[in-house]
Amino acid sequence: MNLEQIVQRLCAAPGLSGREDDARAAAMNILEELELGNCSVTPLGSLICRSNMGGERPVMLEAHLDQVGMVVTRVEEGFLHVANCGGIDRRLLPAQRVTVHTASGPRACVVASTPPHLKGDDEGPAKWEDILIDTGYSAEEAGEIFAPGDTITPQAGFVNLQGSRISSPALDDRAGCAAVLWAAKLLKEAGYNRPLVLALCSFEELGGQGAATAAFAEAPRCCYAVDVSFAAASGIPEAKCGKLAQGPMVGVAPIMNREMTQVMLAIAKENGILTQLEVMGGSTGTDADKIVSAVGGIPTALLSIPQRNMHTPVEVVDLQDIENTARLMALAVMGGDR
Repeated sequence: MNLEQIVQRLCAAPGLSGREDDARAAAMNILEELELGNCSVTPLGSLICRSNMGGERPVMLEAHLDQVGMVVTRVEEGFLHVANCGGIDRRLLPAQRVTVHTASGPRACVVASTPPHLKGDDEGPAKWEDILIDTGYSAEEAGEIFAPGDTITPQAGFVNLQGSRISSPALDDRAGCAAVLWAAKLLKEAGYNRPLVLALCSFEELGGQGAATAAFAEAPRCCYAVDVSFAAASGIPEAKCGKLAQGPMVGVAPIMNREMTQVMLAIAKENGILTQLEVMGGSTGTDADKIVSAVGGIPTALLSIPQRNMHTPVEVVDLQDIENTARLMALAVMGGDR
């Protein structure tokens, strides 16, 4: 199984915040196939994989498993009213294909769209209360199939772009999950035999509760957290972004452990791994913010994979960046005690 196959399998499984079951099952299957350790699930639905557990506290590698999407709030005349769940970009929703996850199984639906002939040129994006999902069913049928609380995910699918670039929903943060799994694979192949915990966490898009509780339960001696961050594209200020295929963005922030960050940058330079700095003046907006304050405090470093079109059905990353994030993590874990 190569890295691209891991990413594709992870992205194919739906996993809205709080409903990560399918994504967690896909990740668990990959962990079992790669024989990376013993898996368990926390009360909040995070997936934990432990290997080489002994007397000392483990190193943790962490990424979040959940994705953004929508939730049904009301069923009316064959249409579904919805609410945002995790921050999906509503500007792109009209005329999108979606999957509604019902009690009787997934149902293909579409987001209703007003024809341009009936819409003024100066109208902005629809408000959430005006967005409707067309189920294709009659009012009576829809009332029996769909219910408030059903979750909704995009149906865009996985696409190979030019070179090593890929596009898919849920690359935030299944790309990070893939980097964690690949790093663990590299560590196993290198003969690493100290305690290691992999944490693929729930609820990041809603506040990081999965990471906070997983870190508290596992009490690692340090943590490498992986997420995505903004990649430069046309019309976006370059100063606020990294670049695709230029390596992981290493987080520099007051709450990130300076020593771990400096060691990681030195290891990257020694091994010819491109990196980019992402300097933040306060918190990072990732699970790392929750992990650092768990237990008595956990030294944490942050790696981010550059991504275009964040929180849309067509997120774009470069496989090289995922691979180099995994390589750098593995090397940092092996060399972090020097």
